[in-house]
Amino acid sequence: MAKEKASDLRAKKDEELQGRLGDLKKMQFNLRFQKASGQLTNTAQFGRVRQEIAQIKTILRERRTPVAAS
Repeated sequence: MAKEKASDLRAKKDEELQGRLGDLKKMQFNLRFQKASGQLTNTAQFGRVRQEIAQIKTILRERRTPVAAS
């Protein structure tokens, strides 16, 4: 799994981001299951998945919330 850059994520449509978010949440669940059963070898994947989930959620939130004028 290669982590996408924020600029690449920003170029995608909301529907694509929602789909990627769903895929990442499934992956996160599977990683948790592998860890619980002792089959997980690369624990660094947790951090990468969590970070990409946070990036996508941030981008979606930015698009929904109007920027306040200072």
